[in-house]
Amino acid sequence: MSDRKRIYLCLAHMSEDGAEQHYVKEAFDTNWVVPLGPNVNGFEKDLEEFVNDNANPNLNKRVVALSSGTAAVHLGLLSAGVGPGDEVLVQSFTFCASTHPITYLGAKPIMVDSEEDTWNMDPDLLEEAIIDRIAKTGKKPAAIVPVALYGMPYKADRIMEIANKYEIPVVEDAAEGFGSKYKGQVLGTFGKYGVLSFNGNKMITTSGGGALITANEEEWREIMMYATQYRESYPYYQHEKIGYNYRMSNICAGIGRGQMTVINDHLAHHKHVQKMYEELLADVPGVHVHSQPNNGDYDSNYWLCTITIDENVKVKGQEDAYKTIVTGAVGGAAGVIHAAESAHTDCEPKANVEAMRVALDKAQIEARPLWKPMHKQPVYCRTMDNGQLIIEKLPNGIICQTSDTSVSYINGVSEALFKIGMCLPAGPYVSDEDVKYIVDMIKENVL
Repeated sequence: MSDRKRIYLCLAHMSEDGAEQHYVKEAFDTNWVVPLGPNVNGFEKDLEEFVNDNANPNLNKRVVALSSGTAAVHLGLLSAGVGPGDEVLVQSFTFCASTHPITYLGAKPIMVDSEEDTWNMDPDLLEEAIIDRIAKTGKKPAAIVPVALYGMPYKADRIMEIANKYEIPVVEDAAEGFGSKYKGQVLGTFGKYGVLSFNGNKMITTSGGGALITANEEEWREIMMYATQYRESYPYYQHEKIGYNYRMSNICAGIGRGQMTVINDHLAHHKHVQKMYEELLADVPGVHVHSQPNNGDYDSNYWLCTITIDENVKVKGQEDAYKTIVTGAVGGAAGVIHAAESAHTDCEPKANVEAMRVALDKAQIEARPLWKPMHKQPVYCRTMDNGQLIIEKLPNGIICQTSDTSVSYINGVSEALFKIGMCLPAGPYVSDEDVKYIVDMIKENVL
């Protein structure tokens, strides 16, 4: 079993005809190896054609290619007017790139918990949080950041209805949801801004990179200014605002242009893998594949396929879960970590889930816990002088948790899912035989 080739969650996959190499070679041949050039322009046009191809014929979105999805979140919030002292409503069940840029701007994240069907931002809880923030601070939050968790569409129409009601701009974090649609419209095109990511494990990759979707030409030009150090039109460098070095390189954009030739194939493959998991795990008691609501509104890209394991399901080796401290990093920051002093934290997956992760790892299958909710992350639970978190019970069973660094509106959904959930491989290199093997290993380790 140790000789088996490792199955990764979502490994970067190049086109069979080498389109990426063609564009990259062209960049070298013409000496366009800087953060501008024909590939950057071409990639942006390809993305604009892709995101505007949806159910709304009036859309005419523009796209700015950037160095990362995190940079896109940052510039989206900045352009939405977020600044020091503001509050920004953001989904708690997400990766830190959704929340950290809020703090870059001196603002405070207001975490909003999830709904049970999509695992994304609960629209009803969102509105309750807005009402409560206005009552407590005297002003409305400066922006709303919903997230397409693992590619699953959020209830975009309901979120936009609430945002428009209170006149709060929306920055859609569709970093995991490239190509996902809600009611036929591509995610990232509902709000004022939309965020895309092309990291090495996303639906398509540029090695590292991202993009920001804007509403019109004027906003596109302003974002472009911020992404290129905000220089004025003088024969020397004149800066009247603080800008950033966030543009995508022409080489990375060349990879992206090639990747756009296979995006539809990637989308079809992920959906196929999801269907296989649903069918092959249907007869395993206590193991559930998370699927999109079956009402015709949702078209998830299933960037990663996810399962939950009931607490009463016994897994081989769960009595030994957490007895060993993990010494390596998870994800793209491999090797750059602080050594943990304990195998436990105050919020972690159940022993059977951790045992399954370890068992799959030994079987050369990469599996990971779900994102740990941001309202449970130590960096957002800090209080001055070791003070206590302020816990307030609101109507409808909602908990308002306040620290020096964030405020959270909690219904318990994301924390409960984190404790029982797991991500399974879904990328283009995951074959039908791989899926069957993964399912066999899950079955083999369930007692």
